[in-house]
Amino acid sequence: MKKTPAPASPDAYVDSLDGWQADQVRSLRAAVREAVVALHETIKWGHLVYVANGPVLLIRAEEQRVLLGFWRGQRLRAVEPRLKPGGKYEMATLELRPDTPLDRATVLELTQQAAALNAALGDPVAIAR
Repeated sequence: MKKTPAPASPDAYVDSLDGWQADQVRSLRAAVREAVVALHETIKWGHLVYVANGPVLLIRAEEQRVLLGFWRGQRLRAVEPRLKPGGKYEMATLELRPDTPLDRATVLELTQQAAALNAALGDPVAIAR
């Protein structure tokens, strides 16, 4: 994917997308924003990041996929076993393609549990330092 300047806002990020990635990101974003937790939505590293006592989750559109990632995602695999562990901070991601099924209730549950982990354990980035 070509390097482009980071979008000025979460809305600008979503508006810059098209096709199935735009639909997928809009759906994920709506579910995350409806979760019963207070998350700050921002652009960080060029994609959507949701923060509550440190980073909680990300939504990143790429050419061939959309990633839904959780900083403490390895602890969430009981909710969604397809989360693939990798990286720092107990990160795990779910790779979404046009035909990947993902239930809205699962996104809500993942979001709520991820935010609860940050509330209970603290900022995953600060702890790792």
